[in-house]
Amino acid sequence: MHYRQLGRTGLKVSVLSYGASPLGNAFRTIDDGEGIRTVRTALALGINFLDTSPHYGTTKSETVLGRALSGVPRDSYYLATKVGQYGEGNFDFSAKRVTESFNESCQRLGTDYIDVLHCHDIEFADLNQIVSETLPALAKLKAAGRIGHLGITGLPLKVFPAVLDCVPSGTVEAILSFCRYCLNDTGLEPMLPYLHEKGIGVINASATGMGLLTERGAPVWHPAPKPIMDGCRRAVEYCASVGADITKLAIQFAVHHPGIATTLVGTASPENIRKNVAYIEEPIDFELMAKVLAVLKPIHNHNFTRGRPENRDAIIP
Repeated sequence: MHYRQLGRTGLKVSVLSYGASPLGNAFRTIDDGEGIRTVRTALALGINFLDTSPHYGTTKSETVLGRALSGVPRDSYYLATKVGQYGEGNFDFSAKRVTESFNESCQRLGTDYIDVLHCHDIEFADLNQIVSETLPALAKLKAAGRIGHLGITGLPLKVFPAVLDCVPSGTVEAILSFCRYCLNDTGLEPMLPYLHEKGIGVINASATGMGLLTERGAPVWHPAPKPIMDGCRRAVEYCASVGADITKLAIQFAVHHPGIATTLVGTASPENIRKNVAYIEEPIDFELMAKVLAVLKPIHNHNFTRGRPENRDAIIP
């Protein structure tokens, strides 16, 4: 396993990290024991950054992850969770609620310290509240030694500078972006120099576009329009026709970028996490990658967005 610095946090994180949303039944109903074995397999393989949220499975992900980490030395991993989103369409970024949420998460996770705490999916928030109320409340917890570093997450890229340019340097030290640095959409890349100049650690998630670039395909709740789904399906079918694994290629593509500290992968299968780690140890087939990128070219950087109208990215149709 290789490791990179997460911005200026001082955290040296595995280039492949574990996203615990599947522990909350995000993609299928899981067996808790299998989920626990998956987490422990990830740790044994050198993954040292684990990310969850009370939103995933309405606290189930945090609960199962807490059970998986019971008895594991706390200094052997970095733990990230989130505040602000608690169920489908349930957002509350008030100082009171995020403080309560933080303490509830710690209880479920069996710890009193979170290495990285994110404001979750801020495109659904009033960004003025994030700047003037949410982050100052979390900064108090950080000053009290309960939180190591603060971050923000979102699908639209515009929300990141909208917050980062309005808070003192060092307030936010990490961002988590998903579906915006993968084979079909590299919209995050032009923002990397700006983020690095500010010392922001970049966490990438959804290297397969939340299932777009998998044999199983996107889940029914996926927000991508049909042209993007169809374009990604053509890439999946091309890889299948030449005996290649598009998931392997997608993970390799994401991890290969030196400007991205870590890429989250989510699974509740020990076998799958072993495969994911093996993928990044293998050489990349750049000839295959070029062919797949050519298949995806008609929809490259065609995006989907969400959130409050003022927080949404412009759509590239």
